[in-house]
Amino acid sequence: MYRSLYLLLTSLICAALFLPGSVFASAPDFVSLADELKPAVVNISTSKTVSSQTPRFRGDPFFDNFFERFFQGQPPTTRRQSSLGSGFIISSSGDILTNNHVVDGADEIKVTLADGRNFKASVSGRDPKLDLALLHIEDDADLPVARLGNSDKLRTGEWVMAIGNPFGLEQTVTVGIVSAKGRVIGAGPYDDFIQTDASINPGNSGGPLFNTAGEVIGINTAIIAQGQGIGFAIPINAASQVITQLRKDGRVIRGWLGVSVQPLTPELADSFGLESQYGALISEVVPDSPADKAGFRRGDILRSFDGKPIEQMHDLPRMVAATAVGSKVTAEVFRDGKTVHLEVTVGELDDKVAGTPSAEEQNSLGLTVNDITPELQKSLGLESNEGVVITGIAPGSSAADSELHRGDLIFEINGKAISDSKTFRQLLTKIEKGKVLRLLVQRREALFYTTLKAR
Repeated sequence: MYRSLYLLLTSLICAALFLPGSVFASAPDFVSLADELKPAVVNISTSKTVSSQTPRFRGDPFFDNFFERFFQGQPPTTRRQSSLGSGFIISSSGDILTNNHVVDGADEIKVTLADGRNFKASVSGRDPKLDLALLHIEDDADLPVARLGNSDKLRTGEWVMAIGNPFGLEQTVTVGIVSAKGRVIGAGPYDDFIQTDASINPGNSGGPLFNTAGEVIGINTAIIAQGQGIGFAIPINAASQVITQLRKDGRVIRGWLGVSVQPLTPELADSFGLESQYGALISEVVPDSPADKAGFRRGDILRSFDGKPIEQMHDLPRMVAATAVGSKVTAEVFRDGKTVHLEVTVGELDDKVAGTPSAEEQNSLGLTVNDITPELQKSLGLESNEGVVITGIAPGSSAADSELHRGDLIFEINGKAISDSKTFRQLLTKIEKGKVLRLLVQRREALFYTTLKAR
C-alpha cells in the first residue's frame, strides 16, 4: 500500500514538472523590486498664480449678469494653485522625465527625492503633443537613475509595477499586468498607449511603469474617469525618441504632411471597391502643404509611407512625425481603382498650420477636447461615437471654475449636437464673449446639464 502511494505521489510530482510554467510560477519578488526602484522615483509639486473674476454664482445667468453690471471694472482676484505629480530620474546629473500636464503653467516646481531631500527644478524642454516634460535639478552627488527598457518587447499579460505620488501619498507602489497595447484614447494625434490594471490615480501622472526586470517601459499618464482599474502609460520607446531633442532644443521637431485622415470602415472600403480596410482615407488636404504640392487629393487612400505599410489611420501621424524634415519619401495611394506612387518632401509641423485650435478657441471656455474614438466608445459602452471627450482644462479658465472634469463627454452646446471636435470648435467661434453656454455632459453613467461663460 505504501509502495503504491509512493508511486502515485512521485507520478503527480513528475507530471507537475511538465505542466506549463505559468501554472506553478510564483509571482515576482515585488518587495525586493520596489526597494531597488523607489530611489529613482520622485514626487513633483507645482504652484502657480491664477486669477478669477469675483464674485460669481457659478453658472446662474441672472446672478452672473447682475454682478457683472455692478462689479464691472473690479480687478480679478489672484490665488496660488498647487498640484501634485510624479517623475523619475533618467541621468545621474539630474534630468527627470514627467508628464507635461504635471508642470504646465507652473511658475514654481519642487522635486522631492525618495530620501526626503527637496530641490527646485527647471524645465529643460516640453513636448505637449506627447505630454512629456524634461526637468533638471542640481545636486553635488550622482543621483540614482531609472533604467529604460524596450516597450516594443512588452507582452500583454506581463506583470508591471507603478510607483508614484497618488493623492500626495509619496512612494506608493501598485502592481498589475499589461492589459493591452496600442490603445487609442483620443488624447492626441500620437496615441499609442499601454493599458494596465495597476492602480493609477491622480498624482501618479509622470511616474514610471516598470517591468519585472526593473526597467521603465512606460510613463503613467491617464485614467478613464468612467472606468475603474483602467490606466494608461506612454510607451518608453516613444519618449526615448524625443529626450535628446528636449535636452538640446527644448522642443521636438516633427515632420508634417498636411492631410486630415479618417479610418477606413468596412462600408467605406466596400464603396471604394476594396476588400481590406488597411490604410488611411484622406478627408482634407491643407492648401500649399507638402501633400498638396505632391499631388495628394481628398479621397485618396494612403496604403504605405516611406515603404512602411499603414495598417490603420493612427499609424500615419506617427510615421510622418518621426520622418526627418526635408526628407523625400514615396507614398503609395489607392485612387480611382488604381495604385499611385507620389513623392513628397516632408515639411516641419507647425501647430497652427496643422490645424490645432487657436488660443482664442481654446481659451473661450478653457477646454481641450478630442473625438471619441471607437476604442473609447466600446470601453464606455456608448451607442455612438458622436460628441467629444475633455482631455484638458486650462487653469484660471471658465472650465477650471466649473464642475467639469477631464474625461467628461460633451454632447450638446446650447441644444446643438456636437458630432466631433471640429464641430465643437466651429460652434465656439460663433459664441460671443460673456455669453453663458448650456452644455449636455456625461460622466460615468450620469447625464447632466451645466453652464459655462465664454471669456
